[in-house]
Amino acid sequence: MTKEVAELFKRASDLPDSDRATLAGLLIESLETKRDGDVESVWLAEIERRINELDSGSVKTIPWQQVRARLLRLLNES
Repeated sequence: MTKEVAELFKRASDLPDSDRATLAGLLIESLETKRDGDVESVWLAEIERRINELDSGSVKTIPWQQVRARLLRLLNES
């Protein structure tokens, strides 16, 4: 790690959580220079499909507390 990167990290670490998260997102986006043109339309179709499933009642949601408990149980078993 260069001195410049270390200094930037030190300064960024002092930012409030929301600003650090924003900065992290911007840095990650800056690395994603090559984009697939179809990704946006594919994601929009997937979102629409999922919304339709929820609206029609063909899928059932699970409360976060239940999902979290299940994940913790699985982690403790391994």
